[in-house]
Order: sequence, then structure tokens, then C-alpha cells
Amino acid sequence: ASASSRRKELLDQIGVRYQSASMDIDESVHENEAPNDYVERLAREKACAGSKVSPSMLVLAADTTVVISGKILGKPDDEDDAPEMLNLLSGRAHQVLTGIAVSRCLQGKLSIESQVVVTDVYFDVITELQIEQYIKSGEPMGKAGAYGIQGKAALFVERIEGSYSNVVGLPLLETGKLLERNNVSVWK
Repeated sequence: ASASSRRKELLDQIGVRYQSASMDIDESVHENEAPNDYVERLAREKACAGSKVSPSMLVLAADTTVVISGKILGKPDDEDDAPEMLNLLSGRAHQVLTGIAVSRCLQGKLSIESQVVVTDVYFDVITELQIEQYIKSGEPMGKAGAYGIQGKAALFVERIEGSYSNVVGLPLLETGKLLERNNVSVWK
């Protein structure tokens, strides 16, 4: 239940066969909603929406966000929003949270399983010139926290603690286990 090219590449990496479809859901943060609850809720809603569209299929969904000091950073609205986010992340640690969910209809009843994976990311200090050049590259747009670790933003990352693939957009270890628990082999 995603059209993300990064998630497609990660699923291809582990050999999972899939059909891709974007689910249109409201991604607004609810009042007083904790970041973990937010990404898990969105993953579950996307999975449920996918099951309604394709009730005979197992549906995998995910949602990733960046969190710093309890603040959720979604995708930048525009090129003015991106530098604000990058300045906030500069020289600091933040978390990347991904909610993953699998749903399927069994005998007319929806079954869903989900979890949240957290990775700590430590950024070096980013200069204004680096931010300006990064914005011009176009990479920050459409990415939570205004960066993609798999691209030029790797130059900002001092270190990570946790799953690299989670920061890209889909934690492969946990996704593989979730799929195997639902009878999808990742070893074909």
C-alpha cells in the first residue's frame, strides 16, 4: 500500500513479489498523538485501505516520519519548509520512526498486525551553503524530515543506531519477520 520508489527498491532487495498501489488517507496528526502512535496508525490505515481495494491479497503498508524533541517532521511543504527542518536537525540527534502493518481478509474478517521501528540518527553540523546546495538538488522534497539518507544527505550523517533500511523507509529485518509470520517467504 505504497507508491514509494524507495520501498519498492527495498522489497526488490529482499526478493518479495508485490503489486504497488498508493492509498489515499488523511495523514494529519491527531491532537496529543504520540509519534509512535501516529506512524503505527497511518500504517494500519493504509493496510486496511489496501485490503478494502484488494480483499484477496495480503497488504503490506508503512509510514515513516522523523521526530526531534518530540516534534513530528513530515515531508516539507515547499522549498522554504525544507531548510527549516534541516536547520533543526543540524548538529543534533533525532529519531526515524516507521510503522509497518500487514493486513488480510480471512473468511470476511480483517486481520491486521503492526509494529513500530525506531532508529536514532546523529547529524553533523550542516552549513547554510550545504543546505542551500542540498535544496537545489531536489532531494529533500517528498521525504520525511527533508532528507534521504540514501542520497546526498548521507554527507550529514555522523552515525546511526538501529536499522539503516528503516531510515530509507522500510525496516527490512522487521518487515521480513512480519511477512514470514503471514506465510510470505522472503527466501524465494
